Amino acid sequence: MSEVNISASAVKDLRDQTGAGMMDCKKALVEAAGDFDKAIELLRLRGQKMSEKRADRDAKEGVVIALVSEDAKRGIVVRVSCETDFVSKNEDFVSFTKEIANIALNNYPATLEDLYKLTLNGVDLQTVMAEQVARIGEKIEIADYQTMEAPLVASYIHMGNKAGVLVGLNLADDKYTEAGRDVAMQVAAMKPVALDKDDVPQEIISKEIEIGKEIARQEGKSEDMLEKIALGKLNRFFKDNTLLNQIFVKDGKLSVAEYLKTKNPELTAIGFKHIKLG
Repeated sequence: MSEVNISASAVKDLRDQTGAGMMDCKKALVEAAGDFDKAIELLRLRGQKMSEKRADRDAKEGVVIALVSEDAKRGIVVRVSCETDFVSKNEDFVSFTKEIANIALNNYPATLEDLYKLTLNGVDLQTVMAEQVARIGEKIEIADYQTMEAPLVASYIHMGNKAGVLVGLNLADDKYTEAGRDVAMQVAAMKPVALDKDDVPQEIISKEIEIGKEIARQEGKSEDMLEKIALGKLNRFFKDNTLLNQIFVKDGKLSVAEYLKTKNPELTAIGFKHIKLG
């Protein structure tokens, strides 16, 4: 079939189905001699090749979406990355990320690898990502994916989809959803490294102790005092960097743990997930 026999409607239909550019669709149809399915495969093959070429590019921009199930007992947060801020602010790209997030919430895969095995409109997400690369011309990938289950899960998406947070509370009552969202906003703003001091990884603790010792040493403190001084600094680190012990940003007189107890003496956060760009 010659190029002149490729109708504009066929090009439009291919574009509507694949999201590829009009010229790319026309070229694929010409190469496929008008075979619609073959043209789709050609576009996917080109997307995969482009994806491979751009694999070593930095994709530090993107969109983060956090969603919670209707019963508020589970949630997901996912980041779809791209190379430029221009793409990340595009409404189509934001909508695409929301589609991925809904697929994740509805199917609740355990890992990022499992998420990639799911499908969008009958096409596996690995192929879908390659098609996005071909359409947009940037490295596009699902860069991070986290899940949470709790008696009550609350979510927060930071302005401009720059970060997404899930917070799990120990009591299952819708009246605590707002408090959970407040705590999720706290996570986005203050970036705690752990829920409480007992949850801080040992490697971080060891590093902070060594930093504390070195600061004390540079201040001229005696060697036999370094450990004690470093442990004091470590306690300050726990207060500043663990969620339940941080000062609540909406009320500087309370810690996050104390704020939750104003809602119910038994209420507390039992976990959080935080995905951000960068």
